[in-house]
Amino acid sequence: MLGIDLGTTNSLAAIFVDGQTQLIPNALGHVMTPSAVSVEPAGTVLVGLAARERHATAPQDTALAFKRFMGTDHIVKLRGQKFRAEELSALVLRSLKADAEAHLGHAIDEAVITVPAYFNQLQRKATQTAATLAGLRVARLLNEPTAAGLAYGLQERADHTTFLVFDLGGGTFDVSVLEYFDGVVQVRASAGDTRLGGEDWVRALLDGAMAALNLSASQREQLRGNGLALRAAEQAKRDLSERAQTTLQLPGFAAQPLSRDAFESASSELMLRLRRPIERALGDARLNSGELGEVVLVGGATRMPMIRHAVARLFGKLPLRTINPDETIARGAAIQAALLARDAALEEVVLTDVMPYSLGLGIVDDRFSPIIERNMPVPVSRIGRYHTVRDYQTKLDLDICQGESPIASENLQLQRVSVNVPPLPKGEAMVDVRFSYDANGLLVVDIADVHTGEITNVVIQQREHELVGEALAEALKALDRIKIHPREHQQNAVLLERCKRLYEDRLGAERMQIQEALVAFQNALDGQDPEVIARVRGQVQSFLDEIDRGFVL
Repeated sequence: MLGIDLGTTNSLAAIFVDGQTQLIPNALGHVMTPSAVSVEPAGTVLVGLAARERHATAPQDTALAFKRFMGTDHIVKLRGQKFRAEELSALVLRSLKADAEAHLGHAIDEAVITVPAYFNQLQRKATQTAATLAGLRVARLLNEPTAAGLAYGLQERADHTTFLVFDLGGGTFDVSVLEYFDGVVQVRASAGDTRLGGEDWVRALLDGAMAALNLSASQREQLRGNGLALRAAEQAKRDLSERAQTTLQLPGFAAQPLSRDAFESASSELMLRLRRPIERALGDARLNSGELGEVVLVGGATRMPMIRHAVARLFGKLPLRTINPDETIARGAAIQAALLARDAALEEVVLTDVMPYSLGLGIVDDRFSPIIERNMPVPVSRIGRYHTVRDYQTKLDLDICQGESPIASENLQLQRVSVNVPPLPKGEAMVDVRFSYDANGLLVVDIADVHTGEITNVVIQQREHELVGEALAEALKALDRIKIHPREHQQNAVLLERCKRLYEDRLGAERMQIQEALVAFQNALDGQDPEVIARVRGQVQSFLDEIDRGFVL
């Protein structure tokens, strides 16, 4: 059984042999295979380093960083051929599988594949689909921070050792708090940003260099899509991880000096984006930075000095980086594969992951009603009761959603289910809705009519990616809708976003209070009475000021 790190920039495979992890070399003898796919003029598909090299000369025929599009209907066109992200990922997985079979001398059909802890339901489904297309059965989808904890031997530490895993890869950022006790590695909380990674620092460096050259908007746009320019910026980023000065050679321009200080200045907004997931993970784990045993750096982007220094300042301790950060996840996946295979060299350890997002229902007034809240250990099963809102209503339409917004339509709609109910006065017809979620992201919904006992079962399965992709596209369109309304006023917009932010950051009763405040303010806005809006805005502002005390790292 392989352990696979399916990465945004590079992918790796590993096995556990003779009591230790062993990385699988590819046909070039390298242990890292670039997550890149390119199509030549004759229609030949290149995967890995060859494809990445081709990106410099034929960027229009080459796909990079497609992991960011997992779980969406985004189509990549390469020389007339159309690919979804899971199809491109399947080509990378197939390459890793072939390398492993050549190295080991036998067929491979099963793997543990890692995913960012903050991947949602659709992104996990897309990963399952990619594996199926590559001829692999997924023994387990393993959250990347959990893999890092295994690689660093968290299960071998003293009881109640607490790790924070800071995982900044090429395209995604995860931060997770893990604890070990009594043979159990438990993920206490995870947070992250699936649109933040080392690729963004490359673009920031390139944008900073173009600003220094005073380029026109059209020149900047051309360079942003130029494979040679991106390659030069990537190399400059790597150089600045080793020394304070370098030069950047953009195609068509003279080489220009570039300093680490200038790079850090150009990256300041990206550095700020790292902070909120850290605060959320520590807040959900109910810990402060001083209670952490160790901080682990994972992911190639953590090689940047600005990242290491920022982490050391935030947590007041030097982070661990004793394992090559590019290899940590794959090594942890191999250990998990060995645990599943009950390798005699490993003591039995129980792993518990957590829900990356809240799951619940969209209810009346477009409210989101969580049934399973984020960062609950999985597998998990929870139940909620819902009733009719109109007299003699004969049907309940239930929108199954995933996300953290208090507004149901702003979350990801997984499926809509309609169930029949007895025609009774409003509030008397009721259903119990049970959500059951397992470690591989399989969601089972059981809807029981309280009066008749009739049960409706819904299984949101991995193989429904086409239908789910359409639902995702509609959800994204809904987020883009803009109404001409007093919400456009700056004060109102700021307060609405603050409500949403605090709702996302809080749990339980407190987030329900925030939702009620948000609904009250939205009702005032809908009334379009300036005096009422101002009065309610002041009340909500005062309430939020009381609960928004900030977070001390």
